[in-house]
Amino acid sequence: MSDTAPATPPTRTPVFEARLKKRYAAERRFKALGLSAILFSIAVLLFLLVTMTLNGFGGFQRAEMKVSVDFPAMGMSLNPSITDPDAAARSLQGQGLPEFLEFAAEESLGADGAAQLNGEAWRIVARQIVADPTLLDRENAFWLPTSEDLASAFSGDGKADLQPLAAQLSDRGLLDERFDPGFLTRADATDPQLVGIWGALKGSILTMIVTLLIAFPIGVLAALYLEEYAPKNRWTDLIEVSINNLAAVPSIIFGLLGLAVFLAIFPAYRSAPIIGGMTLALMTMPVIVISGRNAIKAVPPSIRDGALAVGASPVQVVFHHVLPLALPGILTGTIIGMARALGETAPLLLIGMRAFVSSPPSGFTDNATVLPMQIFLWSDEIDRGFVERTSAAIIVLLIFLLLMNGLAIYLRNRFEKKW
Repeated sequence: MSDTAPATPPTRTPVFEARLKKRYAAERRFKALGLSAILFSIAVLLFLLVTMTLNGFGGFQRAEMKVSVDFPAMGMSLNPSITDPDAAARSLQGQGLPEFLEFAAEESLGADGAAQLNGEAWRIVARQIVADPTLLDRENAFWLPTSEDLASAFSGDGKADLQPLAAQLSDRGLLDERFDPGFLTRADATDPQLVGIWGALKGSILTMIVTLLIAFPIGVLAALYLEEYAPKNRWTDLIEVSINNLAAVPSIIFGLLGLAVFLAIFPAYRSAPIIGGMTLALMTMPVIVISGRNAIKAVPPSIRDGALAVGASPVQVVFHHVLPLALPGILTGTIIGMARALGETAPLLLIGMRAFVSSPPSGFTDNATVLPMQIFLWSDEIDRGFVERTSAAIIVLLIFLLLMNGLAIYLRNRFEKKW
């Protein structure tokens, strides 16, 4: 056995050392830039969330005054046979509830304070009486909305002559900013003290349901056909290019298409969720088709070969093996498309979904608006109350988007399979 001298490591020249240091420095700079980009994105997101939360917190509140009402002294009654809430409210109105409430407000707040009580306050009292008729048997204290002028004065932005009255009532414990649960259950109104988000939220839900029911099955079937069945020729190449181009078309173009086609066919359903959903489905479908094709293409060929080897037909291979494995990727594309559709306003402007809707839609064919459109309309108002309501509506939109995406992510993980 011969002794072999250990190999000596190669000598590093100064040029080599300089290049090595330069390469390591470039790698450190790349890591620092990547970390900086992540930290910057997180900082921007936190800034957005904190700003929206601070600005929108006041939107969930409204200025209210405390009014004590002695119902036994008024001698009012409610017929138990009246089951319709609107009919019961009209019955109380006929017995003089608005006048009685005005008198009680003068007793509790004084003449100046009673003059600043919201004109719709008696309806709030009427709804509470209908919900609990025993209120008519005793004296009760109600927190009722103020006028828009007094609310602005209480926040410090309104008329200067009302600010002393607001300070006086506040010192007596009769005026305060209180959480307004009705903001989540009412529809749009001309008074920021009475507006609500439920009408627009329900319109968004109905519109998204129509969009999903149209775009998802058509988009998935189109992706399956193009990837599994369509012959490779110039026509399919043209279709693929067209779909890729449609995914980048400005959303207002789809609004023009909805205006020219859907409203021409269904003119009676202008501003309805069914028209808005069909318009947004056109915009969402290309995204679902592209993501669906990529997800189907990512399924290993061995899955198809194995299914065919055990006797499955081509249709069974696609629907029993390929589609279930591609479904998580398809749902990812659907999430992206639906999130984009949820925040769109331009296409809906053209089909009339910017109308003032004072009551929530009861179906897919009723007049409605959507959350982004409601936010757009409120942001155009100059009153401070609408500014705060706008921020609150943005928070509701973000929560709705997170819930919708969370549900989609759960479904994606639920159907995800490993191979």
